[in-house]
Amino acid sequence: MSITPQASGAAGERTGLRVAYGGAVYPAEEIARGAAYELFSADEVTGFEWAPRPGSALPWRRFVHATEVAAVHGASEPAEEAEAPLLVPLHRERGWAAVHHLSQQPQAADDPLLAAVRRSAVIRRGTRMVKILSARQLAGYVRGWLPHGFCFREYDVAHLRTPAATAVLRGDGAGTPDGADITYALRWRAADPADYDVPVGAEHRGLTALAPRDRLGAAVLGTGFVPSSNQLVPEFITRDFADLPMPANATLLAYPADGSEVVLYTYQAEQRGWLRMVGPQWRHLLAAVPGVSPDQEYVPTGEAPRSTQLVGGYGGGDYEAVSDMPGGFRVLAMTRAARYPVDSATRRVRFARWRGVPCLVLREEAGWLRLRLCRPSPEAVATTGAQCHERGVYETWAPGTEVTDDQVVDHPYVL
Repeated sequence: MSITPQASGAAGERTGLRVAYGGAVYPAEEIARGAAYELFSADEVTGFEWAPRPGSALPWRRFVHATEVAAVHGASEPAEEAEAPLLVPLHRERGWAAVHHLSQQPQAADDPLLAAVRRSAVIRRGTRMVKILSARQLAGYVRGWLPHGFCFREYDVAHLRTPAATAVLRGDGAGTPDGADITYALRWRAADPADYDVPVGAEHRGLTALAPRDRLGAAVLGTGFVPSSNQLVPEFITRDFADLPMPANATLLAYPADGSEVVLYTYQAEQRGWLRMVGPQWRHLLAAVPGVSPDQEYVPTGEAPRSTQLVGGYGGGDYEAVSDMPGGFRVLAMTRAARYPVDSATRRVRFARWRGVPCLVLREEAGWLRLRLCRPSPEAVATTGAQCHERGVYETWAPGTEVTDDQVVDHPYVL
């Protein structure tokens, strides 16, 4: 095994981290707590990209997932429990390429091997989730949107860092990022595995049947994996395509062309707003975001009615709560002394039916209800006239007098 030349000032020199990959050992930087690595080289290597950085004599780099490397030298002890990796049972008759090919075939959705691989992608309480955004979507989340729709475990996509690499994860129908060469993302910690579903099986078959004219983004294969020519990425949806309460310390991120991760904003739950984290040297990354000033220090999301709410029980009463993983759930309060850990936690959602189609009620205005389809299908879209806003997310307006089975449903968490 060869060792690439080292250079003063390179990332590997600063951290002492070395990663064995493809028969050589490279200086490296850890990504997402060891889910992936950025490898550096002084010389051109197949698969590496030319991306010189100031002060570094290692101008070639490549992002690789932890499961692709042979060994890691000099890594520090992890600060928290690692996520469960995707497990692919291989044998001589069916290698990785065959499993990947299987994941791209809708008719193989019920294959036992593929199902076993998919079950190994586990969400636990506190798992970091990621949703790739366009500039328009980033502006929506800054102004109050909540996590919903298709998303991924950060562990599974940590090696996809550049705008070109993350294009496969986009759900807005655009093949490449709009505006500058930047990818945006929302990252948050899962409050509970029950908030998520896998788009597999009979109840989600309607998603796979939607015609290209009726959808945005890539087709839903029904195998539980992203359509991709070279990636095996398990995908998730929020259950019923519902909004999820925004957890404390969620972050809005930017990934420029060089693959750097820039934290733009951090969510402050008590203030219901986003605190700007980015310094002056990175504020140009917000130039393509409509309606967002790069110089604004703090962006409140407003007091618009919420389509979902996290309710916590404490001392015999119910209070608005917040998910603050890995610490658990607590009462949402401005003062630290009142942020009590709750005795129970429940996600509260409003459902209804319109023309026999099950929907979520997002908001109500002047006697009209804004609805989102819980189970999108060609029939449901045609019946309601719902429009696709991003991959899998279909919304429409309905007269309140025509809506039936309007009810608030509680989804309790097991603490």
